[in-house]
Amino acid sequence: MKKDIHPKDYRLVVFKDMSNDHSFISKSAVKTRETMVWEDGVVYPLVKLEISYTSHPYYTGKMKLVDTAGRVDKFKSRYKKHLEMKNEK
Repeated sequence: MKKDIHPKDYRLVVFKDMSNDHSFISKSAVKTRETMVWEDGVVYPLVKLEISYTSHPYYTGKMKLVDTAGRVDKFKSRYKKHLEMKNEK
């Protein structure tokens, strides 16, 4: 196996699903500036997720639209502008 290919800062990190406020701890080397105090009182790096296994329709069996950043509305407004420009020609 090759030497020095694995990250050096592999540590416990809190991942928080912003759509339902579910949090879990896992090991990761992801870079983050935010931190969070976990249930055990220890401060861990925090990574905010838009979707996780607790909110994904495949795992929950429920179809719901998760639109935390307003992407659907942005797409609709861009598409509407595109149609308006097309109709002006």
